[in-house]
Amino acid sequence: MDIEKLIVEYQYWFYGITFLWTFLEGESFVIIAGAASYKGHLNIYLLVAAAWIGSFCGDQLYFFLGRRYGKRLLARFPRFQGGVQVALNMLHKYHTVFILTYRYIYGVRNVASFAMGMSDLRWSRFIVLNFIAAGLWANSFAWGGFFIGKAFEAVLGDITQNFGYIMLGVFVFVVTLLTLIHWMAKRKHARRKAAEAAGPSDAKGKTDASAPQLPEAVGK
Repeated sequence: MDIEKLIVEYQYWFYGITFLWTFLEGESFVIIAGAASYKGHLNIYLLVAAAWIGSFCGDQLYFFLGRRYGKRLLARFPRFQGGVQVALNMLHKYHTVFILTYRYIYGVRNVASFAMGMSDLRWSRFIVLNFIAAGLWANSFAWGGFFIGKAFEAVLGDITQNFGYIMLGVFVFVVTLLTLIHWMAKRKHARRKAAEAAGPSDAKGKTDASAPQLPEAVGK
């Protein structure tokens, strides 16, 4: 498959796909598209805009679902309650910093905006901070992909002659890196849970009696 030709012919579809992909919280496509933009077939600024808007809209939807249907959905899907509680704990501890950075935190990012919808966080505050956070996220991964493409060109030679190999290299690099980060996050979470389970019942955070409870959902 001629990847370069595909991007040239359908480049505007990539912006739409980027919007949909980031709506569902995925940075791998943004990094690869950012690498493709290095040659100029994709406009890096349009790519950033599509990722920015998609990520922002997706998290606004999840926040709305948490605000309106949070308890009902958790009752139906209790396996998500642990992640929601971790996200709420981090929100209460780190406040603005968490809202600006949760997209980078593996293990909680997929439920964080839903969890924040269940908290007493105001709509207006979340909209502003979510917009800023989505912009930081979109720029970091799109431009990160751009410079990864540049680095691979330095290793593999002219990007015009080796475009397919460069895209394959970027893809393998991204998948490997994200898999490693996810694995490290899971190990860290498992160690923390094991430490909590091994601690005495009257140690910090008595697991049943004093564990933070999900706050009441508040109105708009």
